[in-house]
Amino acid sequence: MPKPGPCNAITDVEGLLLGHCTMPEAACGVTAIICPEGAVAGVDVRGSAPGTRETDLTDPVNLVEKVQAVALCGGSVYGLAAADGVVRWLAARGWGFPLEQGRVAPIVPAAALFDLGRGRDYVPPTGPAWGEHACAAGAAGPVQMGNAGAGTGAVSGGIKGGFGSASLVMAGGLTVAAAVAVNSLGSVIDPASGLPWEARTEVDGEFAALGLRPVKLPAPPAPQAGQNTTIGVVATDAVLTKAQAKKVAQMAQDGLGRAIRPAHTMFDGDTIFCLATGKKPLPEVQGFFAAPQALALTELGAAAADCFARAVIKAVLAAESLGAMKAWRDLD
Repeated sequence: MPKPGPCNAITDVEGLLLGHCTMPEAACGVTAIICPEGAVAGVDVRGSAPGTRETDLTDPVNLVEKVQAVALCGGSVYGLAAADGVVRWLAARGWGFPLEQGRVAPIVPAAALFDLGRGRDYVPPTGPAWGEHACAAGAAGPVQMGNAGAGTGAVSGGIKGGFGSASLVMAGGLTVAAAVAVNSLGSVIDPASGLPWEARTEVDGEFAALGLRPVKLPAPPAPQAGQNTTIGVVATDAVLTKAQAKKVAQMAQDGLGRAIRPAHTMFDGDTIFCLATGKKPLPEVQGFFAAPQALALTELGAAAADCFARAVIKAVLAAESLGAMKAWRDLD
């Protein structure tokens, strides 16, 4: 049977650190996923209202091979400024693309979700300091979920969204994991059963009794352009090329689409990054096709999709009510 890693979180992937900046009064925050040694990255943007930065660098035709962090930001277009703080923090430690005179250019792709108007001020006071705060909190080990980081002010299908993470150790020894801020137009709950759409993906009892308790969904919110978006990262310790990382990110979107319905709408900017830390080789199988890693990549992408679906559910289950945003745990 599949098993999660020791923390059942993205920090189970060797070489990754995660830190949050959580501002409850602002109903906003930032999550930084840091790769001190760099990680090969890919991205897949599937929603129609995205807010992103530095995604073009992950294209396989472009020069830079590795990124040093990914920033998941609340605050919509204002929140992307937090990535500047991540860059500063990394630069101070000499982590980045090497330049002249011993300097570096940290590569930090970022994505933002819409949580404006949910805190004390309509526009939260986000900025570079929030990104630096998230990096300073970066660590391996257990990950705070629910009202944390980029998931602080998130809403999912009319109830409180949040931040979640999950991992899986595959049969061949590779680790795959996901981290997500769920702020979706669609719902994680199947209205017919009152349970998560993807409850079947549970591993090792991670959803606990809360995830097995049927709930009654509130009335769905009216769609509003650009006011949603689920953003996240899947990661692995496998050696991947940029093209392979992009493929894994594409397959991970299937997990998003299964766990949140509807997904990839005109009102969401759903974006998933993939990070590969390159600690273990991807298995090869010789055969008819001239792509001996195709089978292993397919299995890795399928596992990433399941991890992402589990992380989505865990985000909503861990969330707590905040202001007018009612959490799953407080539904009838």
